[in-house]
Amino acid sequence: MPDANPRMRPVICEVAPRDGFQSIADPLPTAEKIAIIRALADAGCPRIEFGSFVSPKAIPQMADIAEIAAAVKDVPARLSALVPNVRGAENALAAGVEEVVYVFSVSETHNRNNVRQSVAQSLEGLEKVKAALPASVLLRVDLGTSFDCPFDGTVPRTAVLDAVASVAAIAPEAEIGLCDTTGRANPFEVAARFSAAMAIGAASGNGWAFHGHDTYGQGVANALAAWSVGVRVFDTAAAGLGGCPFAPGATGNTATEDLVFAFNEGGLDTGIDLAALLAVADRIAALPGGVTGSHLRIVPRDRVA
Repeated sequence: MPDANPRMRPVICEVAPRDGFQSIADPLPTAEKIAIIRALADAGCPRIEFGSFVSPKAIPQMADIAEIAAAVKDVPARLSALVPNVRGAENALAAGVEEVVYVFSVSETHNRNNVRQSVAQSLEGLEKVKAALPASVLLRVDLGTSFDCPFDGTVPRTAVLDAVASVAAIAPEAEIGLCDTTGRANPFEVAARFSAAMAIGAASGNGWAFHGHDTYGQGVANALAAWSVGVRVFDTAAAGLGGCPFAPGATGNTATEDLVFAFNEGGLDTGIDLAALLAVADRIAALPGGVTGSHLRIVPRDRVA
C-alpha cells in the first residue's frame, strides 16, 4: 500500500524539456515542446524543469524559452528553469519564472567547458543571483559533476563537500542537487556522498535532490540509494531523453517511467499516472534527433500494469 505520509513520497522533477531537449541539435517546434510539457503535467508530474535561460548561441534549442515560459504558466505543476548566471536569472524573472535552478560544476575543467568560468567565479555568480531574486522566487543549486568529470575522472568527495558548504553558506534556504552528470556514479558512492553532504547542510535547512543519468545502467539503483539516505526529489527524463552537450560520453537521463515503476513496485506513490506517462514518453521518443534510453518502454504494456 502506498505510504500516505507526504514526507515519505518521492517527488519527481521531470527534466526532459530542458536536459532532454537540449541534447537535440535541430530546433524542435515550439508548439510541440509546449504540448509535451502540458502532457507531462497532465500525467501527474509534480515538478517540471521546462527549459533554460541561456545564450541561444550556446544552446540554440532554448532560443524560444521566453515564449514557452509564457505558454505554460497555467500547467498544474511546479515549474522551474535553469540559469547559468545573473543575466539568465534576470531574463527568467522577466519571463515570470517562479523557481530558478542555478548550475555550476564541482570539477574546474568541466565548469570552464560548461559555463566558461572557474568554480570560484560561479560561487560569486550564485551570490549575485541570490541577491537578484525576490523572496517569492525559489532557488535550487545544482552541482554538476558531483561524482565524475568527463575530462578529469572521479571527482574527489572533499571537493563536493567543499562546494556544498559554500552553497549552504550563500543560500541556506536553497535546494541542493548533486548531479551525476556522466552517469558514472554507483549506488554506494551516491549514498555516501549524500550522507556527508546532508550532514553539512542540516544546520542550514537545505533541501536535497539527485540528478542522475543512466550511462552505465545505474540510474534507478543510484536514485534508490539516494532515497535510502533521505533524498526525496529526483530529476528524471521521460523516455530517458538527455545528455549534456558539454560532457562527452554522457547518455540520457534516468527514464522517468523506469524510476516511477520502481517506486510503485516498492509501494511508494509518486502521484504520476504511469500509463499516461508512457504515452508521453512514446511521443518524446518519436522526436527527430533524440536519443532515448528507457527500459520500461520496451516492455509490453499489459505487463507493465
